[in-house]
Amino acid sequence: MAGSEDYGEEDYGYDDYDGDGRGPPAGWVEGDTHHVPEGSQFEYLDHTADVQLHSWGDSLKESFEWNAMAMFAYMTDIRKVEKLETQEIEAEGDDLKSLLFHFLDELLFLFSAEPFFIAREVKITEFDAENFKIKAIGYGETFDLSKHPQGTEVKAITYSAMNIYEDKPTHDCFVIIDI
Repeated sequence: MAGSEDYGEEDYGYDDYDGDGRGPPAGWVEGDTHHVPEGSQFEYLDHTADVQLHSWGDSLKESFEWNAMAMFAYMTDIRKVEKLETQEIEAEGDDLKSLLFHFLDELLFLFSAEPFFIAREVKITEFDAENFKIKAIGYGETFDLSKHPQGTEVKAITYSAMNIYEDKPTHDCFVIIDI
């Protein structure tokens, strides 16, 4: 996934998260797990009682990858997640929206049940936009409360206000997650 090298394997801590000597970003709250790592191509948008994930990329595939990372970053500080193991997932849909829904739902299932997997990076290895199929690998580890700060629980992926703009140069994806 493009941009993953921007937050690397280092433990930045809260005093100097990016090594620039300036301390935490404006608005940073100690223990805040909804921080968007430097170089990420996603943001969180307010939505009544839920949160909307907005991702973008040079391709639709990259935007889907960033949307997955936005979801995981909402659940914990992904800078604390190490790439110790991998998990493979496959998803299928009837159209692009259902493909994105099932892709995120498969990843959420890995976190919500054994092996309680949290990804530091998600890489789509096969992206078939004509037949609506994805194969992907998550790089991360088992979620551990003693190591990973608990963020907000994501209960479900929703179709509500889901939008995919594949015709824009930034290939934007918008997904509301139930929290």
